[in-house]
Amino acid sequence: MLTNEQIKQYHDRGYLVVENAIDSTDLTDLLNQINFWIDESKVHAEAWGSTLDGRARFDIDPKDHSAKNPSLRRVTSPTEISESFADIALKSNMSEMASDLIGGNGTCFHHSKINAKLPNTSTTVKWHQDFPFTPHTNDDMLTALLMIGEVTMENGPLLVVPSSHKEDLFSHWENGKFVGKVSDDIEAKKCQQFVPCIGKPGSICFMHSRLLHSSGPNKSDLPRYLFISVYKAEDAHALSPNPLPSKHEGALVKGVISGNVRLTPNLVQLPEIPKGASFFTQQEMATMG
Repeated sequence: MLTNEQIKQYHDRGYLVVENAIDSTDLTDLLNQINFWIDESKVHAEAWGSTLDGRARFDIDPKDHSAKNPSLRRVTSPTEISESFADIALKSNMSEMASDLIGGNGTCFHHSKINAKLPNTSTTVKWHQDFPFTPHTNDDMLTALLMIGEVTMENGPLLVVPSSHKEDLFSHWENGKFVGKVSDDIEAKKCQQFVPCIGKPGSICFMHSRLLHSSGPNKSDLPRYLFISVYKAEDAHALSPNPLPSKHEGALVKGVISGNVRLTPNLVQLPEIPKGASFFTQQEMATMG
């Protein structure tokens, strides 16, 4: 579904933004579902729901959340509770494009989530790489971020460091704790030349699992909703438990299962599985010292 030029751009820069990848009818279904969950969040004062490993499915930002100003920031594994999200993740243009970029014999689904930034909320994501959260025997893995609503410079867009996927895997540990972010020193050295990934509803940003990225707070009156799905080569096998286990983990979205385990040279510290509803709590530990 992608041109050779687009595939080359992804491999050169570590990311690719594709516009008009999902049609408006599907987007409306996804947005209606999110709005239902936001309304539901208004009666909760803390994370709620349950996933396969017993952690909460719906996570709110304790600094901002209230019934009048809801701050639902994460929905874990929405494919398990919404057929609309499952269809987009497993059998849509998004999964087809992810397969084109990963290549090889086949592509499998790994996990999914919704990251939301409601208007004028402070939720941020610190600089990190995805692979240290989900290390595998090879790093042919990518994250697809579907823009359900418009993503602008003001509402907390994804920020990426082009071609940083070709550099090292950096430590996401600090003082003996897995904090899910790179050190302040690495941020100062490696994360200053970044570009925003913005787009209209239906756009998708595909991002290599090694790419350095972050996002800031939503300083606008426009909500920012990203449906995030992670895909991997069928011969990439996990070295640590899935941080967001799902009944759809390992589902083949294209190609065949070879039965092989492919190894590529990487040096990475194994992560800790978050005890809270999301990795936001892990990154907050770095702030608390």
